[in-house]
Amino acid sequence: MVDEATSWEVLEELVLAGDAGAVEAFFRALPAAERVIAASRLSEEARVGLVESLSAADAADALALLPEVQAADVLDDVRVETAVAVLQEFPSDAQADLLGELEDARAERILAGMQPQEASGLRALREYEKDEAGGLMTTDHLALSVWSTVGEIVDRLQERADEIEDLDVQYVYLVDDDRLTGVLRLRDLLLARPSKAATEVMIAEPSSVRDDASVDALADFFEEHAYLGVPVVDGDRRLLGVVYRGALEGALRERADRDLRRSQGLLAEELRSMPLLGRSRRRLSWLSLNVVLNVVAASVIAAFEETLSQVIALAVFLPIISDMSGCSGNQAVAVSMRELSLGLVRPTEALRVWRQEIGVGLANGLALGSLVALGGWLWQGNPWFGLVVGGALAINTVLAVSMGGCVPLVLKRFEVDPAIASGPILTTATDMCGFLLVLGLATLALPYLG
Repeated sequence: MVDEATSWEVLEELVLAGDAGAVEAFFRALPAAERVIAASRLSEEARVGLVESLSAADAADALALLPEVQAADVLDDVRVETAVAVLQEFPSDAQADLLGELEDARAERILAGMQPQEASGLRALREYEKDEAGGLMTTDHLALSVWSTVGEIVDRLQERADEIEDLDVQYVYLVDDDRLTGVLRLRDLLLARPSKAATEVMIAEPSSVRDDASVDALADFFEEHAYLGVPVVDGDRRLLGVVYRGALEGALRERADRDLRRSQGLLAEELRSMPLLGRSRRRLSWLSLNVVLNVVAASVIAAFEETLSQVIALAVFLPIISDMSGCSGNQAVAVSMRELSLGLVRPTEALRVWRQEIGVGLANGLALGSLVALGGWLWQGNPWFGLVVGGALAINTVLAVSMGGCVPLVLKRFEVDPAIASGPILTTATDMCGFLLVLGLATLALPYLG
């Protein structure tokens, strides 16, 4: 077996050599974990060649291993007929997601190569946001007339056996003029007499969600119901598709990853296989802003240069106070972000959140301030020194949790993404306040610190 560290290099050589049979055999022989590495590390040219070399089913498996942004790049570069064939191996929700990553003109060229009805459905799916039921639903489901008999439904299922064999079929959805009327469990279908009317066996007035339901609303629904999927309807209860529990869990993971990435200054998806200059530009836009903010914070230290030169020991405690206060503030940010995502707090309730954070800030500020004060006293042998550094940390902790709790709400109210902006604002503010408190208190107590 080819060593894991070189498998992608061998695959690239085979792809660029144009030996489709060898490419397919080699790729199929790789363990699943090595396929992921091999597919993601190929050059853009070789990645396109890989998809062109494989059968549509194998090519779809290869694209499914890649992050969505890489898979979309491949679909952007392969021949239109290849893109059409590969996309048709995916469920409808995944097709819409991949098409949504493409430029409109390219997506339309691909859609033009599909059957009109299929293309029309995908165009409708592309109109939905990814974080709502319509964007997560699949249109691959079983919908039959509510006026059928059990025997007629069984016959229809057998006629469509090849079409539905890859679907996760648990229910048959019964409609009247496309409006969701009932749900028929396969167990009940198999146990009922063929002559029995579906209306006698179905679950009437089944649970459903609107196509504009949010991810959080879907999460609440699946928490209350042990269903594998839920039908999606429009305002007239026309059946549009089904959202499966797995699709929701994937969306929640994707949102958590996106929020974490943005909080660390990565505003767009980044992979190390992407071009160097593009990756550098994405990071620099964030880092440049932080340089400016840090210069502002450092200017506070410059204003107290004389005090710092007389009590140089304060320099040891400046980063401690800044870091500890920042940690306390970030905890408050995390709670506010969580409550915003769950709908437990409104952006207009900053004053209420501030009152709730004050208690935590006072308790933790006194505890942390006392520890730092004791450490400073023992180190310098001067209680005044301990009082300065401990008092600064205690006060700054209260300020940090107050800002950390309120800043995400304020940003949300002004339609600014709190995941992106909360971190830099909080860091700069806590640094400035911490430096100002330490050096300001030290200046006032300078006669006692000598």
